[in-house]
Amino acid sequence: MTGPALEIQNLNVRFAAQPDDVIAVRGFGLRLMPGETLAIVGESGSGKSQAMLAAMGLLAANGRATGSVRLEGEEILGLAPAALNRWRGRRISMIFQEPMSALDPLFRIGQQIAAPLRAHAGFGRRAARGRALELLTEVGIADPARRARNYPHQLSGGQRQRVMIAMAIANTPAVLIADEPTTALDATLQVQILDLLMALRARLGMAIVFVTHDLGLVRRFADHVLVMRAGEVVESGPAREVFASPRARYTRLLLAAAPAPLPPRDASGTPVLLEAVNLSVTFRLPSGLLRAAQAIKAVDGVSLQLRRGETLGIVGESGCGKTTLGRALLKLVPATGALVYDGIDLAPLSRAAMRPLRRHLQIVFQDPWGSLSPRLSVGAVVGEGLLVHEAGLARAQRDARVAAALEDVGLDPALRSRFPHEFSGGQRQRIAIARALILRPQILVLDEPTSALDRAVQRDIVALLLALQHRHAMAYVFISHDLAVVRALADRIVVMQDGRVIETGGAAQIFGQPQHAMTRRLVAAAMLD
Repeated sequence: MTGPALEIQNLNVRFAAQPDDVIAVRGFGLRLMPGETLAIVGESGSGKSQAMLAAMGLLAANGRATGSVRLEGEEILGLAPAALNRWRGRRISMIFQEPMSALDPLFRIGQQIAAPLRAHAGFGRRAARGRALELLTEVGIADPARRARNYPHQLSGGQRQRVMIAMAIANTPAVLIADEPTTALDATLQVQILDLLMALRARLGMAIVFVTHDLGLVRRFADHVLVMRAGEVVESGPAREVFASPRARYTRLLLAAAPAPLPPRDASGTPVLLEAVNLSVTFRLPSGLLRAAQAIKAVDGVSLQLRRGETLGIVGESGCGKTTLGRALLKLVPATGALVYDGIDLAPLSRAAMRPLRRHLQIVFQDPWGSLSPRLSVGAVVGEGLLVHEAGLARAQRDARVAAALEDVGLDPALRSRFPHEFSGGQRQRIAIARALILRPQILVLDEPTSALDRAVQRDIVALLLALQHRHAMAYVFISHDLAVVRALADRIVVMQDGRVIETGGAAQIFGQPQHAMTRRLVAAAMLD
C-alpha cells in the first residue's frame, strides 16, 4: 500500500448535554503512513481519546462526530456497526485506557484473546487457544497457560493492560491505536511493551497512533507528534523538532512539567501510625479437571512502619504484590501477621468493628472507572462517604464540602451534576482522589493515583497531596510504577519483587545508590536523569 494507512480530516466531536452541548474535538486531522508511529499528547480532557474513539465509531450514545476518517483509503466514519465490525479488530484495533472496563468480567482471559482470532481470522477453537497463549507470552505474562484460565479480576492492573495489548495485536492490524497502553505498567515493562510494538511495526508495517501523557516515552518511540489542548491541535511535527524547538507555549509548558524531587524530610521523630509485622496474603485457587489446588502468596512476610505525616512509596514490577499489600494494610483483604493502627490491633477486628475506623483509613483505587458508580452523579460519588461517616450534615453543608473537594483536585464544581462517563480518564482519577480526601483521613493509600494524568496535572496533584499532608498531618502509602512521581512524593521507599520486600530506604538512597539489581533496573528504565 502506498497511500496513508489512516487519514483524518476536519474531525469534530460533540456530546449532547444540558444546558449546552460539549464540544470535545474541533477540526482535528492527521495523516499516518504504514510503519509510522504518531503520538498524540496533551493534558487530561484535551480530546485525545475522544478523537480516536470517534475514528473507531466508539463514542458514547450522546456523542456525534463529523468530518472524514479514511482507513486504507476507505471512508469509515458514519458506517453502521455491522459494516464497521468488518474493519474493527481486523484492520484497525485499539488498546483501551482502562482495561478493567474493557475486559468482560464473565469470560476467562484466554477466551477473550481468542475471540477476535475466531471472528476475523477463521481460527478454530484449539488453534485460537494456542495462539492466545503465544500472545500472552509475547506481551510478557508469566505462566500463560494458568493466566489464560483467569478472569480479569484475578490479574493485576499491569497484567490486565498486557492482556488488552495481546487482544489488540492478535490479527496484526494495519492501524493500532494505543490509548495510554503503558499506564498501569512499571518502567521496565513499559520499555518491553513498546519495544514489542515497535518490533511488530517493523515486521508488519503496522502504523501506530500512540495516545499518551508520558512525554519520555514519546521522545523515545514516536516519529511524529500532535499536541492537543481544549479539543484542538496546537502543534504538530516530527518528534525531534517538537522536543528540540517547541513553537507553542503550551508545548513548552508540557515539556517543563515533570514533578520536582521532594526535598529530604526526616520523620524519624514522629509517632508510628501504622505498623505491619510479617504480613502475608495468600490466594487459594481451587482445583480443576486437570489442575491441582494452588496457593499463591501475593504478599510474603512484609514488615514496615508508617509514621504520622510521612509518605511511604511502594514500587516494583507489575504483579509484584504492591496493590495487594496496600489493601492488606487497610484490612481490605484477608491477611496473616500483626497490623496495628494508632495503637489499635486491627487483626482481630470484625468488619463491623472496622467500620468506624474506615474514615481514617482511605484508599484511591488504581482503576477509577471500575471504582466510580456509573449510576451516581459525580457530586453523589464524592459525597457518598459523608452520608456514612458524617450523617448529621445538612444537604447544603454536604454540597459545599463536595464542591470544595472537587476544587482541591482541579475540577470545576459546576460539573458535579454530570456522570463519570462524561469525563476523561484523568478527570475520573481526580474524582476518585476527591472522594477519598473529603473525609480527611489519617492514612491514605494511593494506588497509582496519577497513572492516567499528564505531567502538568501530575505536578499539580503532587503539590496538592503535599499541601494536604502538611495541613492535616496525613500519612500516605503511595503505590506507583511511575518513579518520577514517587521521587517527588516519598520520604522512604519499599521495593517489592514476588511479594517480598527486596530493598528499603530513604528516597535519596534508593534513587541515588540502589543496592538490589531489580531496583537498579527500575531506576534505569525510568530515565530519571
